[in-house]
Amino acid sequence: MKQILTVAAVLYCTTLANIAWSKDDPAAGAKLYTANCTACHGADRAGMPGAFPALTDVSKRLQPAQIKDKIRKGGGLMPPFSQLSQQEIDDITSFLAK
Repeated sequence: MKQILTVAAVLYCTTLANIAWSKDDPAAGAKLYTANCTACHGADRAGMPGAFPALTDVSKRLQPAQIKDKIRKGGGLMPPFSQLSQQEIDDITSFLAK
């Protein structure tokens, strides 16, 4: 019984640690957006009609996985941002969802 409780406690703590580590951070995403995206999409996310789409309502048009894929791989005039980590991409996506 003691072994079962020990294993359960370890699994529980591991799960909590993973949740805390991988939590999206919109504030970090805002900083990453400023550093990587404002040149084309603007500080207000309004974009540039005909060249760069507005990102103000991107979460209404694309699923989070699609946004992440577009950031990672690029498309159209947008270059790939393969230098960003998965966590950074998650943070930007979280910021854009706000």
